[in-house]
Amino acid sequence: MVLLSLILPPILLLLLYFIVRPRPVTIPIKNRHVFITGGSSGIGLALAQQAASQGARVSLLARSLNKLQEAKESIRRSSGLDVAIFSADVRDHDAVQKAVNDAGPIDVLVVNQGVFVPQELEKQGLDEIKFMIDVNLMGSFNVIKAALPLMKERKDRLPASISLISSQAGQVGIYGYTAYSASKFGLRGLAEALQQEVIADNIHVSVVYPPDTDTPGFEKENEVRPELTKLLAGSSGSMKADEVAKKALDGIKSGSFTVPCNFEGHMLAIATAGLSPQRSFLMAFIEVAFVGVLRLVGLFFQWNWYQTIENWHAKKNRT
Repeated sequence: MVLLSLILPPILLLLLYFIVRPRPVTIPIKNRHVFITGGSSGIGLALAQQAASQGARVSLLARSLNKLQEAKESIRRSSGLDVAIFSADVRDHDAVQKAVNDAGPIDVLVVNQGVFVPQELEKQGLDEIKFMIDVNLMGSFNVIKAALPLMKERKDRLPASISLISSQAGQVGIYGYTAYSASKFGLRGLAEALQQEVIADNIHVSVVYPPDTDTPGFEKENEVRPELTKLLAGSSGSMKADEVAKKALDGIKSGSFTVPCNFEGHMLAIATAGLSPQRSFLMAFIEVAFVGVLRLVGLFFQWNWYQTIENWHAKKNRT
C-alpha cells in the first residue's frame, strides 16, 4: 500500500504531461498594447496602472469621459506614462467598434466592465436584470467581437490574451445574486468555447474570479445588499483592487485559463474545474486528487448556507 501511494503520483503527473492541453505559455506585456474596458476606476484602473508600470501601452474604455480623464491623470502621476482613453458604452457595439479601431490592434484585451445590483429575483425589476446582463455579458460579446479580427491580424504573432473579469459569484450562486451570477456564469461558457476558437491564432483566454473588492461600486452595493446576502457572502472578506489586479495580471501573463485571487478562490477553482482548460500539470494533478474532498467541503458549505437561511426565516416569522 505504501509503495502504491509512492508510485501513483508520479505516474499520474506523467500521464497529465501527455494529456493536458493547451500547454504552458508566457504572454509578454512590455511594449504591447493592453486595452482595458471599465478602466476608469476599481480593478480596471489598478490593472492599467500595473500594466503601464511594466512598460505596456495602455488604452482605457469606459462610459464617463470625466472619470477616464481622471484615470489618465492618475496613471500619468504614478508612472509618468500616458494612456489613451475612449468613452463608449459597451452595450453599443458600433461605439465600441469605433473605439477599438481608433485604438489600433490589441495584444492583451481585458474585458473588465461590470455592474451589480444585489436583490432577490422576486423583488428585482426586469429593467435592472436586463441592465446587468447587457453590460456584463452582452457587453463582453460586443467588446470581443470588435477586437478579435484585429487581434488575429497582429504582425508579431507573439501570444496574445483575452481576459474576462468574472467574480466568485460566477463560480457559485449566492442569495441575492440571481441576475448577477447568471451574467457572470455566462462568461465562463463564453470563455471555454472561445478558447477553442482562437487557440490556433495563439490567443489565450483567461477568466479572473475576484472576491468582493474594495471599489466605489462595492461601497454602493453594500448599501443595498439584502440582509441574508450580507450573512452568506460577507464572511469571505474582501480584497484591495491593487491586490486583485496583481493576481489578474500575473494570471494573464501566464496564460492561465482560470485565475483565482485568494484562498477561497483557489478552492472554488478546483471544486468547479469541470471541463475547463488547464495549462499547469501540477494544478491538473491537484484537481484530480482533491476534487472529491472539495466536493464534500462544498456540501458542508451548502448545508451551512441553507441552515442560515432556515434560521433567518424562522426568526423573521417569530417577530
